[in-house]
Formats: sequence, C-alpha cells, structure tokens
Amino acid sequence: MNYTFKLKEPKSDKETLIYFRSYFGNENKNFIYSTGEKIKPSEWDFDNRQPNDLNGRTKKSENHRSIKKQLDRYSSFFTEIVNRFKNINEELTTDILKQRFDEEFKRKTIKDDFLRIYQEFLKEKENDYTGNSISNSTLKRYKCNLNLLLEFQRDYKVKITLGKFDEKVFNKLLKYCTEEKKHSANTIHRNIGLLKTFLGWALNKKYTYNNDFINFQKPPKFRTDEIALNYQQVDEIYNHDFSKNKRLERVRDLFVFGCVTGLRFGNYSRITKDDIDGDFIRVIDMKSKSKNLAIPLNSISRSILEKYDYELPSISNQKMNKFIKEVFQELEFTDEIKKTMKYGDELVEKKSEFYKRISSHTARRSFITIMKNKRVPDKVIMSYTGHTSLEVFNAYYRPSEEDKINYMNEVFN
Repeated sequence: MNYTFKLKEPKSDKETLIYFRSYFGNENKNFIYSTGEKIKPSEWDFDNRQPNDLNGRTKKSENHRSIKKQLDRYSSFFTEIVNRFKNINEELTTDILKQRFDEEFKRKTIKDDFLRIYQEFLKEKENDYTGNSISNSTLKRYKCNLNLLLEFQRDYKVKITLGKFDEKVFNKLLKYCTEEKKHSANTIHRNIGLLKTFLGWALNKKYTYNNDFINFQKPPKFRTDEIALNYQQVDEIYNHDFSKNKRLERVRDLFVFGCVTGLRFGNYSRITKDDIDGDFIRVIDMKSKSKNLAIPLNSISRSILEKYDYELPSISNQKMNKFIKEVFQELEFTDEIKKTMKYGDELVEKKSEFYKRISSHTARRSFITIMKNKRVPDKVIMSYTGHTSLEVFNAYYRPSEEDKINYMNEVFN
C-alpha cells in the first residue's frame, strides 16, 4: 500500500499544512491526515514530496530537517501498521488507520475503558456455552491479574489503555512484578499468559487494533521443589487412626482419594453415586469441561466411597488446604525441607516444615509420581488425569530422594 505527502494549498504564498495521503482500493477512497507540520510551497520539493534544502547549515535547513523527521515518523508508523495487518490477515481500513494515527500522533485516548472491557471478557468466559468457559480457579486468577494491572497503573502512574499497551509499558509491568510485588518467575509467567489471552480476545473483538502483545515474551518457567508423596506415605496417612477427630478424618479420606485416583480436587470433592459406572469413576474434567475421564476404582478408592455411601464429604478448597496441613502435622511430618524460588535473576531458598507445604493439589502430584515410579506408561496415566500436554504432565512428576537412590542402585549395583 503506497503513501505520499501533499500540501493543503500548494499554490499559496504562505505556510500551508502538510497532509499524509494513502489510497485505499478496498474502500475506493483516499485517506488524508494532517501532520500538523507547515511549510511554504516555495520550500517544498514537489517531486520527492519532502522539504527541500535538507543538506544546508542554515536555520531554514534545520527547520526543514525537523519537518522531514516528523514526516518520517508518519511513514514509518504507516508501514508498520500495514505490515501488522498483513501478518494477522486482517483488512486495514481508513477508520482503523485514523484511530491508530490519533493514538500515536495526537495522543488521543480512544475510549476503551480498560476495566469495563476486561470485565466483559470475564463475563463472557464465565458464561460461555460453547465449551470454552473457564474454571472457577482460572476465573479467580484472571480477576487477580486485573487487580495487579490496576495496582501497577496506580503505583507506577501509568494509564493503561488497549491502544497504548506496547513493549515499553510491558517492560515496566515486568519490572513492577519483579521488583515491587516480588513475584516469582512462575507467577509472572502465568500472569503474562493470562494477560496475552485477554489482549488477544480484545483484538479479535475489535476493541483495539494494537497487536504489540504478540511479541511480549513470558519469562521462562522455573521448576520449583514441590512435594509429592510416595506410596508408603499415602498408606501411612490412610491407616492412621483419626477416629477422635472426625473433621480431620474426612479431610484425610478426601486427600487419599485424590492420591489414588489422580483427579483434580474440583472433581474428587464432588463425587457421587451417579459418577460410578461399574468399576469406573466417570466424570467430566473440571478444567477442560469437555474431556470425559474414566478412572478405574481400586481397593482404596472403593473403600472410601463405600465408607461414605458414595457421597464424599463436601468441603471448599480453601478449607481443604488449611485442614490437610493439620492432618500431616498430627502425623508428625515436621521435617524441614527446602524450596528454591526464582525472582528475576535471583534464586532464593526458603525452608519450611513438611506439613506446611501440603495442599489439595499434592494429591494429584503424588498420584502421578507413584504411577510413574511403578513404570505405568505416560499415556495410561494421562488418560486418568486428563492431561493432553506431555510437558505439563511431566512437570507433576517429583522423584523423592529415596526414589533417586533406588533407581541409581537398581542400575549400577
């Protein structure tokens, strides 16, 4: 797509405005935009469409070079916009170009009301009936991410708009998350992924034509020292007598059920008799909300279901994460263990007691670790857990120190 510059009044004896012009064949009309720069027609090179006398050392030459520099900004920005729209296979129109030129050169903030559009995004995802709705946990993460962006806007005095969310703003956001919020590399990686999803949605909805976010790079993930239990530990927890504390007994049973089925907490905390089909638990995966899972019952999972007449105790994830720590504390899982976190380029080691590191998700990680240690094929385990990505699935595997010793001795001794 070609462009040129023209004078508003080419035959005038006085200074006249310089216009940017490009012809849009798809609309059969010219796009004409005032650059705000002025020049006398007698000082304009009509052949090359630029000020003349650019190489002199006079005051007039300096002024002409300044005008040329501004005109170059328009031509460079126009070329960039055209290439972007070619890359995303979208049609560039005169209305879109005017919006982008206004944002870039007139500092007009197109009314995009970032907060309102983000909330519309959340509402659509929450009520999506096409099978692409998000889980409650993911919804909470999006809401937390919005709060983070608003805090960034307030603390760094940055006005966030869709049209001006460029690499400069993005780098400031990364700095804010690392230096001010002290977020780990994994937290930043996750939050940038959520942000890019929202910005992609806004682009598709035509709330913005700014696609700078495509080149935003997420910091690489850092594998942290998460806990996974071995079979002997699960067996010890399962056989511990909690008869004097029914609350912890119910929490323990739920946790062990997760350890021997590999289900997400959102699934295994809602199992009822309707989900049992012969020797299988059949449920819809809570995350994808489309994948059917079929997990064979074993002696432990069947025993726990029978204990509660196939209506497992109901408890929130928040309370589960709190009470399961009490279970492990009573069992004296109090050894101090190390966790390495990455903040920016800095590695930080934190120590805490074993029981404090346990959560409802430890059950799922333990299931995968136990199954892999028994050399069950990955595809079989993934058919239980619902994982579709081998990379994500393998991140759950946590060989213990004992496992490492056993594997080493098995090979070399």
